[in-house]
Amino acid sequence: MTLPPDNGAAAGADDPESAADFGYRRVAATDRDRLVRAVFDSVADRYDLMNDLMSFGIHRLWKEALVTSLHPRPGADYVDLAGGTGDIAFRILDRLAASRRGAAGARVTVIDANREMLIRGRTRARTRADAGAIRWLVANAEALPVPSTSVDFVTISFGLRNVTRVHTALREARRILRPGGRFLCLEFSRVTVPILDDLYDRYSFSVLPKLGRAVARDEHAYRYLAESMRRFPSQETLARLMGDAGFERVEYRNFSGGIVALHSGWRI
Repeated sequence: MTLPPDNGAAAGADDPESAADFGYRRVAATDRDRLVRAVFDSVADRYDLMNDLMSFGIHRLWKEALVTSLHPRPGADYVDLAGGTGDIAFRILDRLAASRRGAAGARVTVIDANREMLIRGRTRARTRADAGAIRWLVANAEALPVPSTSVDFVTISFGLRNVTRVHTALREARRILRPGGRFLCLEFSRVTVPILDDLYDRYSFSVLPKLGRAVARDEHAYRYLAESMRRFPSQETLARLMGDAGFERVEYRNFSGGIVALHSGWRI
């Protein structure tokens, strides 16, 4: 299958024509958020199961790597964007609880534009003793209901590609960080290993939609997700966008041959 060319920030950067990519389709920017919400409304109840199936469970290792790189500390304020089902929030609190100093005073705010995903996360949190440390907010990453310079860490895991204006979301993430705060983004990226790229391409477009139809009862949602992975900026382009948004000491690390990359930036 021939992929569209990597045209830099096309997938999500601010567009003067008020159009945006929804997978391989061009749609009005004002419609894209609604279309993305509809995708996640459709798959929310099977989202976690599908993550395990379509990644063979490896997404758990990628997320653990994010939290390890984060170096959570007690008493800090965390915001996890597009974190509706709670995966990253739970991992942060679990890591703190297992540490010598514990999770006392830690606060995690989970923000997601999709109410159904947040409902799923809150349901999962009910059995946790630390559920009171988590706040759940419905909001768009491009307009965060969080005061400026008020949090220590901002994370986003497999959600930035679903934001219509990536640069706006990056500026918002930096705005809410305190000086010395850190931003971490885990996202699908460009495969860097020969042969693996073709295998991954075939799997994404042949297997994922069929798996979505069988398990989540929505083939089109997972075809969009496969397309959105391809339309997202490359590792280098995202690093440049982060620098343009004001982050410093920007760096990234590839996982699984570049299928996923973890980007890091600081507000100095």
